[in-house]
Amino acid sequence: MSGRKALSRAYKERKVEAGVYAVRCLASGEVWVGATADLATRQSGVWFTLRLGSHREPSLQAAWNGHGIAAFAFEPLETVDMEGLDNFGRASRLKDRRDHWIGTLNARGLN
Repeated sequence: MSGRKALSRAYKERKVEAGVYAVRCLASGEVWVGATADLATRQSGVWFTLRLGSHREPSLQAAWNGHGIAAFAFEPLETVDMEGLDNFGRASRLKDRRDHWIGTLNARGLN
């Protein structure tokens, strides 16, 4: 098997962890909280849209534009067990946990 095929297979077979994450602006102290089906890949997606200037949360994009990448940190807050849940149940559980962390950290919501 080629190296590329092996990498592709390993990616597809990896254990995906859903969860809640925070994006923190260290310069301003602002925090944004989101939920995702795949914590391992979420930071790259958020950073990608911010670098393009196309993130759908205007306050996060403005802070990024003002302070730059060095002022930001991505922090997984909690993994969420999705075992045995249908699509609606997974979405509901992620939303509930995201809302909990928004309140706990006095943050703004993403997603």
